[in-house]
Amino acid sequence: MAELVEDKIITIEDIDPRDLYGIRNANINRIKSKFPLLKITNRGNSIRLTGDSLQMELFEGRLRELVDYVDRYGHISPEVIDQVFDSHSLSSGRSALSDTGNKSEHADKDIILYGNGGNVIRARTSNQRAMIASYRENDLLFAIGPAGSGKTYTAIALAVRALKNREVKKIILTRPAVEAGEKLGFLPGDLRDKLDPYLQPLYDALRDMVAPAKLEEYMDTGVIQIAPLAYMRGRTLDHAFVILDEAQNATLSQMKMFLTRMGSNAKFIVTGDATQIDLVHKEDSGLLKTIDMLEPISGIGVIRMDSGDIIRHSLVKHIVGAFEQFSSCLVLK
Repeated sequence: MAELVEDKIITIEDIDPRDLYGIRNANINRIKSKFPLLKITNRGNSIRLTGDSLQMELFEGRLRELVDYVDRYGHISPEVIDQVFDSHSLSSGRSALSDTGNKSEHADKDIILYGNGGNVIRARTSNQRAMIASYRENDLLFAIGPAGSGKTYTAIALAVRALKNREVKKIILTRPAVEAGEKLGFLPGDLRDKLDPYLQPLYDALRDMVAPAKLEEYMDTGVIQIAPLAYMRGRTLDHAFVILDEAQNATLSQMKMFLTRMGSNAKFIVTGDATQIDLVHKEDSGLLKTIDMLEPISGIGVIRMDSGDIIRHSLVKHIVGAFEQFSSCLVLK
């Protein structure tokens, strides 16, 4: 006779349990229906089981696969649940999600990851696809182009995916705080309070891709760090995905300081728009000079985006084009 266990509790970790349970508990109810001989109750991040020990062991194994799937892809569907809980792969030691994950990952090569609520984050232009391809081949990547071309958003999506896939241990996002003059002490609050308004675009992208509670945890524990460029000095960044945004506002010496922070198993992406330099003396920008020096080196990629990559409001393309034409006329004069 099978052993009856009155009380076994499974704790859901690493993900927001709501992502697993689904809207109005639709997912967890579907999961419960797969094991009619078990009494299954969920509350918060705990699932309580009562019933046959072998059934509970089988249930827990399948549930862990689903948790890993949600942690990696950010969502689950009824089809994934059915494939996991209706499969017979556990007895052979093979993960029921091994094929599911591959299918989800390769069904659309443009998909980078699934964000909050199953929101699909994908490459939407040819240069964004080129950026992803170059990232695979290079540890240092420069992506330059106009506002709205998706260079920063794509870079952050790649970073979040790398973190979810455990390819890196932390994400570091940085910007040269030109508007604040790199002197933030006069602003009220702690460092995060001082920087939050200036770094808001980076937070906005992260909030699209990481559940709020998880993002707060990552920020509190230093798994995700956002800081001005000046705070990178003296650090060695190992096992990290590091993004320097708005790099057109970094001087040549700042570019050198930042790039020499690269440690072992690190990935660096530098994004910028050479037409939006906020430095007092625009010739002090070190972005294009750095690219000219480093582009010939193996292991360094450069992607140049243009107005065709702009994915904001349709008017933005025309606005950028008008300014480019105006600038050209000034040069000719």
